[in-house]
Amino acid sequence: MKLQKEKDMIFGIRAVIEALKADKEIDKIFIRRDMGNESTRELYAALRGRQIPVIKAPIEKLNRLTMKNHQGVLAFITPIVYQRIADIIPTLYEDGKTPFVVVLDGITDVRNFGAIARTCECAGVDAIVVPLRGGAAANADAVKTSAGALLTIPVCREPNLTEALKFLRASGLKTVAATEKASKNYTETDYSTPLAIVMGSEDEGIAPENLRLCDEMVAIPIRGNIASLNVSVAAGVLIYEALKNREE
Repeated sequence: MKLQKEKDMIFGIRAVIEALKADKEIDKIFIRRDMGNESTRELYAALRGRQIPVIKAPIEKLNRLTMKNHQGVLAFITPIVYQRIADIIPTLYEDGKTPFVVVLDGITDVRNFGAIARTCECAGVDAIVVPLRGGAAANADAVKTSAGALLTIPVCREPNLTEALKFLRASGLKTVAATEKASKNYTETDYSTPLAIVMGSEDEGIAPENLRLCDEMVAIPIRGNIASLNVSVAAGVLIYEALKNREE
C-alpha cells in the first residue's frame, strides 16, 4: 500500500490534541484499536462536539499509512473549511436565489470527488453535500483534481445524509437521483426549481434509504457495451443539463 503524503498528517496523540484545540481543520482521525481509555480520554474530550470521524484500526493499518512514530494516533488534515447545509439554504433564499446543490452518496474516490467539485464550481452550484463517514477524503489530491474548486465552493459534511435529504426536501428543494434503475431519461425532468441532484457511487449507487427520499429518478442512456459512465462524467452531464434548463 502506498504511504500517504505525510504533510497531510499530524502524528501522535499530543500533537492531535493540540491541533484540535487550535481549531485545525481535520478530515478524520485514526486511533489504534487496542489503546486504553486513559490514553485517549483527553483526545475524546477535545473531540466533543466536533463532526470528525474517528476510526479505530489495528496497528498494522496505521503503520501502512505512515512509518513515522504515530504513537497509535494520527489525523488527516484538510484545507477545506466544512459548512452545514442548514446554514446555507436559508441564506440562498434570503438572497433571492434558487438553490442548486449536489449531494454525493458514497463517492470515495478523491479524483472523482475533485472532478465533480470542479464541475459544480464551473456551473455555479451553490453547495456540495457529503456524508461525515463513507465519503472521499478532502485532501490535497482532491483539491488538486478540483483545480482549487474545493477551496471556494461550500462543502457541507453532514453526520446523517438521510436527514440532510429530508431537510432539503422540507426546504422546498426537488431531489433528483441519478440511477440506472430509473425509466425516465435525464432530459425529461424540470430542473428549474430549487434543486438537489443526488449522485451515488459507481459500484453501490445511492443508498436505498436515500433513494426512497428522492422526488424523481433519472437515467443517462447508455448505447455502448459498458454499463455505466464514470460518476464524475455522469455528474457533469446532469449538472449542465440542469444549468441549461435553469437558464432557459
